[in-house]
Amino acid sequence: MKKHYLLILLIFPAVLFAQKKVDLDRFNFKVQFRSFPDMRIDSTYRTYNVLVSNSKLMEHFMKDLEPASSVILQGWRKLPQEGHININVKLEDLLPESVSVKERVVNITNRAGAITGTNKLYYQEVVYTFAAVAQINDYKGAHIMDQVLADRGYKQVYKSPEFSLRGIAEGYFILNSATITKDLYRSCVTRAMHYLSSRITDNFGYGEATVNDYMWVVGSKKHPEYDDYRKVFRDMNEVLFSMTANNSIEGAREKLKPVIDYFEKIKTDYCSSKKHDCKIRYASYFNLAVLYYYLDDPEIMMKEANGLILNDYKTAVGKSFQESALRLKNQFQRTNIYTRHFSIDPSTFKGPLENTETVVK
Repeated sequence: MKKHYLLILLIFPAVLFAQKKVDLDRFNFKVQFRSFPDMRIDSTYRTYNVLVSNSKLMEHFMKDLEPASSVILQGWRKLPQEGHININVKLEDLLPESVSVKERVVNITNRAGAITGTNKLYYQEVVYTFAAVAQINDYKGAHIMDQVLADRGYKQVYKSPEFSLRGIAEGYFILNSATITKDLYRSCVTRAMHYLSSRITDNFGYGEATVNDYMWVVGSKKHPEYDDYRKVFRDMNEVLFSMTANNSIEGAREKLKPVIDYFEKIKTDYCSSKKHDCKIRYASYFNLAVLYYYLDDPEIMMKEANGLILNDYKTAVGKSFQESALRLKNQFQRTNIYTRHFSIDPSTFKGPLENTETVVK
């Protein structure tokens, strides 16, 4: 009996220590949802057209390049003309500003690694600028916005291949100016169109967003919640991974009920004011706030954010969650759409001058 009693005395402090200390590790996951437009315009507007113009000087470089076709406003239907919004893009010239020859010294070494000499290589450096802007109006002629796509304040640099003779480098741009200018111009135009697609989708579209986020999981292997935490996160990750922008998440909350119940139980099981309990409760409040954010429930997310602040451990995180919850709530109210998971069929949208009425999703 004395031996058993002594064993218990040796083990008991270790158990207490394990319960007093908790390490939290990040659990990374991906989730998809539909983004909402940043700008408020007529909600019946769901078609657009794009017109791109350039100068005579650059016209030759545009052969076989159709920049208007690469402009995509996600969640809208593209028309050849007469959409609800008209996007007029003006491409300016690509202008070289300075041309200079640079040199690079290459050390020559022997087998022992000692420097035995040097070689000089020469290349030409061309500083150039490009500018483009998009003017966006509605079909009634009302101006919506201007979007700068490229600015001459941004100096770009072209570097030629390297040559061992300075004279060859000095004449490289002049001899190949047409080909180089064409490649640089087309690259600038392509980047401008991609940037335009991104900006108009942010401002007016309903894009598909895939984000990386994280929650907190118990990382201390000796902690009594270690195994349960990991099981809960495996189950939760399966549900989150299955959520897409195009499909309703109805039923996801029910599938996640055991996960939610577990985090709620942690709050009550570890209810003291000691740092260990505050820290593990913090993880529960944090995880629930993130979970409700992706379940499109800003009201309960706000409740968890408030609880995190009252828990008095890393309260700044709670304030950040409050802002996210309020932002999501305002997005729902502004768009009158209360989920970020729904399908869109742009082919059903009609332009303002088409016979059939516009169908609004």
